[in-house]
Amino acid sequence: MADDLLVRQPRSREFAAGMRAVAPIAVAVVLFGASFGILARDAGMGVVAPIVMSFTTFAGSAQFAVASVLGSGGAVVAAILAAVLLNLRYLAVGMSVAPSLRGGPLRRLAESQLAVDESWAVSQRNGRVDRDRLVGAGVVLMGSWCLGTVAGVFGGSAIGDPSDYGLDAMFPALFLALLVGQLDGQRSRVAAVAGGLIALTLTPLLPAGLPIVAATGGAAIALAVRS
Repeated sequence: MADDLLVRQPRSREFAAGMRAVAPIAVAVVLFGASFGILARDAGMGVVAPIVMSFTTFAGSAQFAVASVLGSGGAVVAAILAAVLLNLRYLAVGMSVAPSLRGGPLRRLAESQLAVDESWAVSQRNGRVDRDRLVGAGVVLMGSWCLGTVAGVFGGSAIGDPSDYGLDAMFPALFLALLVGQLDGQRSRVAAVAGGLIALTLTPLLPAGLPIVAATGGAAIALAVRS
């Protein structure tokens, strides 16, 4: 019994640490979720579909892509393709997260749903994913995103555009701060620089989102560098 208590305490501390790590951007996540809700409803997705999508898909960039394509008159197939391309990075994220998950298939599926960019980044510990930090951060992010979506769907344009408040700068700033902590070797620095250059070069040439997918090629370039 005492051993179980000792195990649970560190886990609860890491869970709380994950929640604290992403708390500063929770307000921005709520507002961007609201922005998605507004955009999705204006695109003709109705009331229920955007909310269900946030609870089941929980991928901001992909959800915005779907709403944008549909809102501009694009086909459903094009919207789905855009979302899939934007989410290809989660193949690598999922492989890195899988060894840290526990329990049966349903529990692992539920926990993996919480693995988004921010929760994955703050869960890194010595090159491995800390499951408790991942879940703690993911709970805060998913709750904020879904709350924002509901507010946007029902609140409408009264909420306004988050970029009007400068909150759109919070996500790039967060990722830069998280990136600095990961640059602990020559190979990781090469991957970061190469990925950034690829994205910067392709941004004027490709549709939104695709340069980020292509930037993963920076990791392949880094493989040629001796660690």
